[in-house]
Amino acid sequence: MSVREKDDPDFFARIQEQNLLRQYDLLTNCIEIGLKNGIESFDKYTLWSLNHVAVANIAQFGGRYRKGPIYVGNHVPPHFAIVENEMDRFISVIHENWQISNRPTDLAAYALWRMNWIHPFVEGNGRTARAACYYLICLHHGALLPGKKIVPERIRENRQPYYKALQAADRQWGNGHFDISELSSYLEQLLKDQLRDN
Repeated sequence: MSVREKDDPDFFARIQEQNLLRQYDLLTNCIEIGLKNGIESFDKYTLWSLNHVAVANIAQFGGRYRKGPIYVGNHVPPHFAIVENEMDRFISVIHENWQISNRPTDLAAYALWRMNWIHPFVEGNGRTARAACYYLICLHHGALLPGKKIVPERIRENRQPYYKALQAADRQWGNGHFDISELSSYLEQLLKDQLRDN
């Protein structure tokens, strides 16, 4: 069962908003578990759950890695046959660098960029990447952070700086470099705004 945007755009938008609220509730639970059990709680099962909730009733393959090609503007994500391996490597990088990352937003920026780059799901990749990013921000700070509007909502509100920072990371990667500094600085500012807005 799914609702298609072309059949009823308003109804589709309402379902999508309700899904987002449910995803934020689930994200809060996931963060609480992560705060109790540590970074190892950040795994593919958490990401599958966050994706499934984000796309419930609007996509039929929520919570499962894609098994076909997908195109995102000018970006061609990796072949679907290597998505699972790419995601395992992505999670491994988070775990292995947890204690040694420089800025509090570096691994969150990496998660945001890498998940968008891999595009592991059929639908809801951005929503899931933003949730993963916020999960890591909260774990790094050791708490569910206060603020009327959390970082994922702030990204959603004004997407142009977000897209610009993702594209900067893509360009670096395309040139054989790894550099998510622009994205990390962008997240740092959003987090400051969130914490000020109590």
